[in-house]
Amino acid sequence: MRAGQVDETGDAAVSSPLPDGRLVHVPRRGDVFVRELPGPPNAQVVVLLHGWTTTADVNWHTSYQALGDHFRVIAFDHRGHGRGLRAEAGFRLEECADDVAAVATALGVDRFIPVGYSMGGPIAKLVWKRHPDRVDGIVLCATSRHFADSARRRALFSMLNGTCALASTSTFRALSALSGSAWSRRVQRRCDAPWMVEQVLRHDWARVLEAGRAIGRFDSRDWSSTIDVPTAVLASLDDEVVPTRHQFELAGAVPGATLHTVPGGHAACADRAGPFVNRLLDACHSVAARIACGPPAGWAAA
Repeated sequence: MRAGQVDETGDAAVSSPLPDGRLVHVPRRGDVFVRELPGPPNAQVVVLLHGWTTTADVNWHTSYQALGDHFRVIAFDHRGHGRGLRAEAGFRLEECADDVAAVATALGVDRFIPVGYSMGGPIAKLVWKRHPDRVDGIVLCATSRHFADSARRRALFSMLNGTCALASTSTFRALSALSGSAWSRRVQRRCDAPWMVEQVLRHDWARVLEAGRAIGRFDSRDWSSTIDVPTAVLASLDDEVVPTRHQFELAGAVPGATLHTVPGGHAACADRAGPFVNRLLDACHSVAARIACGPPAGWAAA
């Protein structure tokens, strides 16, 4: 979809081109809206995994076209987010990882590179851990081995326990819909990006809050050093959400990982005028080149 258009799903106009999208049936899971770019012939497949409280389009809209010039691109929303799968059971990062493998299977994709941003980073690593035969390499952006890294952060994540229960009530859902609609009208009056608001209004906030709790519990410090596929870490240098030092530590923990840096905060991915897209391409090409060459003789994860 080009700027100024409305796609078949009723999305409002967006300032960056969006790839075509369609509903894909995922056996035993349901239907999920997937965006795709075919890429060049025989291109590596990248599966884009977005961050918490956002959607694939909000997270990756500035990157779709540039990545599509070099890779086959697949993107969809995680459980409870945007047009992601809906489930009665609580949110688990492991199930999101299984969703990634299942969507790839539904699209006829055998092996791929998960590209995870923030919350998408744990999901990308869990795809490798749970489905190692499907993952050729990994790109990790603005993310960490763990997130509840201080007393303050642990307290913030623990607050989500009670909030998750509240969010399951019909009263909270009604209030969320009303406040979301008011926010949408306010942003539209300011001529900002109403399509981004529409993305957020699609959330199942009970599941989104549970996702926050799951992020707080995630800790891969004991096993990040066992990742044995080509990996790149893209670190945001002024990140106010995921401390940059933790992003550097992640790069140091994964054997052979390359480190790529980008100025800006946690939302650097949304800045069309910034260098994020070029640095993301560098990271993806770094992984793709190592996949093509194969591992050095005798190489093994520490």
